[in-house]
Amino acid sequence: MYKTPCSRLSGLVGASVKQKLVQNIPRCNQTARSLIQLYRRDPSNWLTYQHLNFLKRQYVAKNSSELNQRAIPKQAPILTIVDERDDSVERQVQRIPTIDPVVTDAEPHSEDVTSKTQPEASTLSSTTGVVAVQKKSVSSAVGISDETPHVQVETDEAREARLDRQWKQLKVDVADLPDIYARLAKIKLTALVVTTAAAGYAMAPVPFDPLIFFVSSLGTGLASCTANSINQYFEVPFDSNMNRTKNRPLVRGQISPLHAVSFALACGIPGVALLTLAVNPLTGFLGALNIFLYTCCYTPLKRLSITNTWVGAVVGAIPPVMGWTAATGCLEPGALLLGGFLYSWQFPHFNALSWNLREDYSRGGYRMMSVTHPGMCKRVALRHSLGLIGLSTLAPVLDVTTWSFPVISLPINLYISYLAFRFYQKGDRSSARKLFFCSLWHLPMLLLLALTCKKPRRDQQDAALPPASPLPLTLQS
Repeated sequence: MYKTPCSRLSGLVGASVKQKLVQNIPRCNQTARSLIQLYRRDPSNWLTYQHLNFLKRQYVAKNSSELNQRAIPKQAPILTIVDERDDSVERQVQRIPTIDPVVTDAEPHSEDVTSKTQPEASTLSSTTGVVAVQKKSVSSAVGISDETPHVQVETDEAREARLDRQWKQLKVDVADLPDIYARLAKIKLTALVVTTAAAGYAMAPVPFDPLIFFVSSLGTGLASCTANSINQYFEVPFDSNMNRTKNRPLVRGQISPLHAVSFALACGIPGVALLTLAVNPLTGFLGALNIFLYTCCYTPLKRLSITNTWVGAVVGAIPPVMGWTAATGCLEPGALLLGGFLYSWQFPHFNALSWNLREDYSRGGYRMMSVTHPGMCKRVALRHSLGLIGLSTLAPVLDVTTWSFPVISLPINLYISYLAFRFYQKGDRSSARKLFFCSLWHLPMLLLLALTCKKPRRDQQDAALPPASPLPLTLQS
């Protein structure tokens, strides 16, 4: 007997559930669509690259207050038609007034013939002139109305100027590749790195081996090319805001990012392999460590903290240590001393350089001492300039040079310290420029003086000593 009420109750419950489901279907569909959109949209917020082709074309997009490099979507070619019609010509048609016929008497008097003929002739001539002018104006108006609309044709020069202002992917000319590679690798900086590594090899107290010297210099240069190329690859969005770096190959689009990364790998893998297999594993480890410090520590720190200058000084101090370890195969106090020279020299050199580029670094978003801590920038430059005098005095103590080296290197060390003191006092562009140009010739001169005052090797000292006289043998009874 409970069958009917139960069936009714179940029917009511089912109807209410069905009604709620029908009401919630649009909301569920909207939620599902939002989830699908979130799934499609969310990876772009954290996935910078999705395919290998991301290296071919990139652009900078601002998303959640962060700059990311993403693949440039292919754009369909846009056909531009320049067709400007000149509708400014007003078509005016003048109304020709009617000419009233001249009514004359049928039989004029003889005495009035001459008097009437002259004014009538003048009236007819003037009327004829007015009619001619009106006809000319009407014909010109009709000609204008029948003329085809004017179409402005874009010249080749205007088209090239318009396209030059737009983004385009440049085609690489094979003849331009050497120059592009040289600027991508920062060839001047790489030459300085190789020179300091060669000085470290020459200062080592071992016999000179030309083959190992050449291989170690080549491997160090290739490692430097790799580090500089990857550094430019990461800093494309920020280099475009700086006058000093806006003409770099990747910023101008002369080569693709894939090309730059391929060049970096083509230099880095053989370079580290040469240093590891042909020289020794310690030198190869230092080369790989230098690439890691420059690309993964120094490059991102430039936008985070002023400690990037100290990390960059460590990167610059490693090449002479690599030269020493390439010659000796071990890490000795002399190698650390040469690294200390490079470490201290970089502060007056770079701080003076960055002082006159403060506006550029600020536009690029780099946190340098000259931008955020100008007083510290000047103090650090002076402190490490004076530290070069102490390191020069420490060289003979560590048995790297003779005692003449601190004496003959004292004038150039005092001069750069004097310029650093002037920079500390004034803090203007002139003093910073003088300190920077002094640092350019100070380091080669310091290394050359250290090489001339290099202490002789132990085997050479032993060869220079006279042979000891044999002791007389006495027989004891």
